[in-house]
Formats: sequence, structure tokens, C-alpha cells
Amino acid sequence: MTLLHDDTDSEKKACILATAERLFREIGYLKTTVADIARTLKMSPANIYRFFDSKKAIHEGVARRLMAEVEDAAEAIAAKPTPPRERLKELLATVSVMNAERFVGDAKIHEMVAIAMEESWDVCDAHIQRIVMAIGAVIADGAKSGVFNVKDVELAAKCVCAGMLRFFHPQMIEQSEKKPGPSLDQMIDFIIAGLTLGTPELSGSAPAGKAVHG
Repeated sequence: MTLLHDDTDSEKKACILATAERLFREIGYLKTTVADIARTLKMSPANIYRFFDSKKAIHEGVARRLMAEVEDAAEAIAAKPTPPRERLKELLATVSVMNAERFVGDAKIHEMVAIAMEESWDVCDAHIQRIVMAIGAVIADGAKSGVFNVKDVELAAKCVCAGMLRFFHPQMIEQSEKKPGPSLDQMIDFIIAGLTLGTPELSGSAPAGKAVHG
């Protein structure tokens, strides 16, 4: 049993989140109450509310912990000195695999993430932004070195993230698992080819929004 009498506030918050995550995995996101968390930690519910102003705040904190692990991994890969194509392949594959491991394989955690997505928690929006920025950093390096034919890096990163949705979004990963479609490697290769060849909008060779006929 974990006791929090002598811990600092930051340690107490971390312990509350770790306990909440464990209970979400054991009894489910919807069934877990603040009282359950407090009882496990031998605290009063009022003491829990000293650190989190609502039950939703605890849930968001747990989601933030799980998503931050994926973001940190993506940003670490983006900062590597490896060639841009190789780096982007590793980054996209890693995000997909980590999301599947964290949010799809565990039905009770998947329940939490599904509700977070439905309620449009700010933490989900922040997660997407960090992943897009990590992707953008690699694309920018590739564009600078001439590997990628891209002028609008921000748009390119958003397009890549949208193209990977089937492999990034926890619900879509689960729903698409047994449906026909490209494999993860095939999708990544397709995206890399698109960035290498470029498009009128991404490469700046035609005004955005203008139809290109071939």
C-alpha cells in the first residue's frame, strides 16, 4: 500500500496518477471513483481534490502521462542525426506501435482514451500538436537537404499525420485491424514517396487551392 505522508506535492500528484492508472486497468475507467483512488492511497477524497480539482482532471492527467511517453519517443527520434527518410519511417512506425501497445491492447485503457477523444479533451489536442511538430521537424530537415520536395512544412506534417490516422488513432487502429488496406510499412513508404516527389501545394509550384489537371 502506498502512503503519501512525507512526499512532496509533485510526488503526491504523480502517485495519485499512477494509482488512478492502475485502477483504470483493473476495474475500468468508468467504474473507478475518486473514493477508490483515495482508499487505495489511504487518503480522504478531499485530500485528492487538493491536487486535482475534479475527477476529469485526474483522468486527463493519466491520459497525459500515457500520451507523453509517445510524444517523448517521437521527439527523441526527430532529434536523431540519421537521414530524414530513415528518421521519418522510424518516427511514424514508433508512434503507431506505441499507440497500439498503450491504448488498444488494454480494453479498459482503450475505454478511457475513447471517451477522451469523444469529449475533445485539451490533452488530446496537445498530443496531436506535439506529434505534428515532431513530424514537421524531420520534414524540415529533409526539405533543407533536398531529400523532400516540400516548401510548406507545416501543411506537409499535417498531411502526413492525417494520412497515418488509421495507424495513429487508437479507435481506428482497432477497427481497421482486420479490414483490407495497406500495411503500416506500405503506408509509410507511400507517404515518403509523396514527400520526395512533392505536390503543387506542398512544393510551392502552384497556388494553394488551384486545381491541377494532368
